[in-house]
Amino acid sequence: MTHIDWRGWLMRCFFFAGLVLLPGCFGTTAPSPLTVTSIQLEETSPVVASQQVSVNGEPLPASTPVDYLVGPGDILSVTVYGLPNMLSEGRPEQVTSGAKGSRVDSGGTIQLPLVGSVEVSGLSLRQIRDRLQDSYRKYLKTPSVVVEMVEYRSHPLYLLGQFKRAGTFYMDRPLNLIQGVSLGQGMESTANLRGARLLRSNKIVPVDIYALLHDGDQKQNVWLHPGDTIYIPDNTLQNVFVFGAVKNPGPIELKNGKLLLHQAVAAAGGLGDISYDRNIRIIRSLSPTRGELIVVDLDRILAGEARPFPLCDGDIVYVPKSRIANWNQAINELIPSMQLVGAILNPFVQVKYLSGY
Repeated sequence: MTHIDWRGWLMRCFFFAGLVLLPGCFGTTAPSPLTVTSIQLEETSPVVASQQVSVNGEPLPASTPVDYLVGPGDILSVTVYGLPNMLSEGRPEQVTSGAKGSRVDSGGTIQLPLVGSVEVSGLSLRQIRDRLQDSYRKYLKTPSVVVEMVEYRSHPLYLLGQFKRAGTFYMDRPLNLIQGVSLGQGMESTANLRGARLLRSNKIVPVDIYALLHDGDQKQNVWLHPGDTIYIPDNTLQNVFVFGAVKNPGPIELKNGKLLLHQAVAAAGGLGDISYDRNIRIIRSLSPTRGELIVVDLDRILAGEARPFPLCDGDIVYVPKSRIANWNQAINELIPSMQLVGAILNPFVQVKYLSGY
């Protein structure tokens, strides 16, 4: 019987098997066409160009405001020593919530015995005291007047949206943005801080509440004004907006926060036979003070030559009806459409393009 060297035979088997496997490990054999296409598609972006933009608003004052200034609605207590029964209680119709004092009327005045109507709006308590002492010198040689605040009602602050305690608050002293937000006693889990905004005189103030609360950027901690509104939207309802050469322009809902560019265009009725510039324009809000202008080649996505482009909440997608020369032209064409839905757009778009900053 012939003796078989089993050890040598096994070693030769492993050697030849290694020669077969090594090229695949080191990538010397050509991958399948499907694999090559997948790798190329993953590395191919449809973005033609992008640029960061910001709001160039007026510098926000950072200095501490003066003392509280009295205004219409406030209730003051005025005591004049040396005159009997001179503790002011105001007329019955001027007093609310059991507060006793003189309410500042809509004209900014209070009514007092002897001196009658005295203008106090826009003055501090010390200035009001000095003014009343001057008025009572006609009747007293050395009048001593004490002015105290009974009820603060002239400096409202409105907290709206996803606060745990939303509503109207009255400032009893100068408050900054963090102090104003804290009046809401926290936020709901559905709060969208990136979309939070400070509104003043029907305009969004260029301040980034997210950067203040999340990143501690104290440059955003501005002083509040009477009548300011802090609004924090809900993150459960997210939209993008598709305008231009589509059949049904308007808002498109993001399902579970996800939507691709070609899906949004299709949801807006598609392009049909409308002629358009293949370079789609997208305005993206990064914060109330920062945004990004993105140009995406939709044709390459549809042809499978570039990976799909994901949209973000608040994105404005513009499909031009003809070739666009630059972003200024695109913005000018977009403004009428954005004005129609301005109230629900992200704050950056409102501040940058609809508020004149």
